[in-house]
Amino acid sequence: MYQFNFAPVFAGFDQLAMGAWLTIQLSVAAMVIGLIVSILCAAGKTSGITPLRFVIDVYIEVIRNTPFLVQIFFIFFGLPSLGLRLTPNSAALLALVINFGAYGTEIIRAGIESIQKGQVEAGTALGLSKLQIFRYIVVKPALRTVYPALTSQFIYLMLTSSVVSAISADDLAAAGNNLQSQTFASFEVYIVITLMYLVMSTGFSAIFAVIEKAAFKYPLSR
Repeated sequence: MYQFNFAPVFAGFDQLAMGAWLTIQLSVAAMVIGLIVSILCAAGKTSGITPLRFVIDVYIEVIRNTPFLVQIFFIFFGLPSLGLRLTPNSAALLALVINFGAYGTEIIRAGIESIQKGQVEAGTALGLSKLQIFRYIVVKPALRTVYPALTSQFIYLMLTSSVVSAISADDLAAAGNNLQSQTFASFEVYIVITLMYLVMSTGFSAIFAVIEKAAFKYPLSR
């Protein structure tokens, strides 16, 4: 009969808490920067400028058709060969932003293309600049349309961040691996880590629901 022993896990819980805090920091930073990248790339992809669309399409296809682990290895181990050396945490953030940017671009592009052309023409008739039309008539309604898909991708991004432990980034998964090697309480450590990821995912979902109500006045039907 297996004897559960959570005492060593709770004794080293500060390590897990620090790892969880870094996971949250990486996730939030990647979400914000990745969203900006996604909006810019979606705008470029719907701009009608063929060379720009080609470059963005190549970026999306490369990222969406290669494993995230390979991408982060390329950034952390490959870029130093070109003279660009990053810390594990910086490489992790860059990889998360690049990865989310590719998926987010397609989500936001779908939202932009759902905007009726008549609305854009009405904005032009009112004398709005292209930037004003994009900001007030295109982006916000598009984000409202795809908000559920974006938030799901955000949660997936946070869970995917566990892979960054492969390059020694000090996230929750890495902290759990270190604690497991110290205590040999593998089962107990990974139960606690699983619960911590579940709490973080649930917390992010609640925050996104509040943001949805504040930004779009009323919740979207799902």
